[in-house]
Amino acid sequence: MNRTIAPVFSLLLATSILLIGNGLLGTLIPIRANIEHFATTTVGFIGSVYFAGFMAGCVLGPFLVRRAGHIRSFAALGALAAVAPLVHALMVNPVAWALMRGLTGFCFAGLYMVIESWINERATNATRGRLFAVYLVVNFASLTLGQLMLNMASPAEFTLFALCSILTSLALVPISMTTSDQPAPIASTRIDIGAVFRLSPVGLLGCLVVGLTNAPFWTLGPVFAHDSGLDVEGVSFFMTAAILGGAVAQLPIGRYSDKMDRRRIILTLSLGSAVAEAGLIAARGIGVEWMLLLAGFMFGCFALTLYSVCVAHTNDHAGKESFVGISSALLLAYAIGAVVGPYAASMGTERWGMSFIFMFAAAIHIIFAAFTMIRMATASRGASRRGGFTAMTFPSTKPVPPELDSRKAD
Repeated sequence: MNRTIAPVFSLLLATSILLIGNGLLGTLIPIRANIEHFATTTVGFIGSVYFAGFMAGCVLGPFLVRRAGHIRSFAALGALAAVAPLVHALMVNPVAWALMRGLTGFCFAGLYMVIESWINERATNATRGRLFAVYLVVNFASLTLGQLMLNMASPAEFTLFALCSILTSLALVPISMTTSDQPAPIASTRIDIGAVFRLSPVGLLGCLVVGLTNAPFWTLGPVFAHDSGLDVEGVSFFMTAAILGGAVAQLPIGRYSDKMDRRRIILTLSLGSAVAEAGLIAARGIGVEWMLLLAGFMFGCFALTLYSVCVAHTNDHAGKESFVGISSALLLAYAIGAVVGPYAASMGTERWGMSFIFMFAAAIHIIFAAFTMIRMATASRGASRRGGFTAMTFPSTKPVPPELDSRKAD
């Protein structure tokens, strides 16, 4: 295992530092916005702008990396991302915050792209599964630590924003000092969503659904928890519970999905997400903290694991030469949903209250479950090739899209 990790240790260390800072910032912003009495729709809009920037980074990031190389691109994007938290603290107004969240989203799309493409190039068929398992642990552990660091100072002060900036800056050091050769230059930047939809409607729409439903949780979940009566410490525990749920369930769900029609797992996760979202609404009504944490944990088990199974299901129907192009298209579908989801959910809270965040998500999960059932009843699986499940916490950002398999199988 040490030999497997050694070539990418600096990448994993940089990833950990980045995600601690970004995990802290993602929860800190809605809490501080609530303290500053921003409207819920404003918080939702700011969250949507982050994912709009992320989507732009998915499309434009490969051009930057192709022009400047992986290391210099990482350094430039990291430096820009480190500026944003400080601007949040210095200019407390919705316009400045929206612009900075868009910049942060753009930068992190590029940063993830560099890290993931680098890890994939260093991996072999014999080590890829173990490397991504380690990558998964690093991601979840770092996000959890970021949530808990919310308790180190008051969200109304400058300190936590400065800490986010410091962490993002420190992440540049392992990459800048690495002796590992950087990946080969990017050869193409084409993304074909239509081809992926023809390949697997359930897989592509599933990634869109994840964006529509999970992005409101990341953006408005802290506001929901705070409005439900939790203090800052309670909010950090609520977000941590959801992340731990995703961490605990990810690999077992992946193993089960390797043994049966993945659409059955997708259907189960969609319905389970709807039940967990109903549980969150009920727990809010009762007002008992441990019930909110339990419901949050269950939401993580179902909703935060759906993306991985959708990715695996889509790749079951493609040749190995198509994996990169498929990943890029699935990422873009996720980003589109993530742009729409937070603002749409926040709009409904004005009329139906904070519970609408999860009413909205539950409705989408139920509709997607119905669509999946229809596809299972009408589409023949044929003799599709099944690949092994790879647990993922983030949509893959690999940039090169070769031609997709022309078979239509779902």
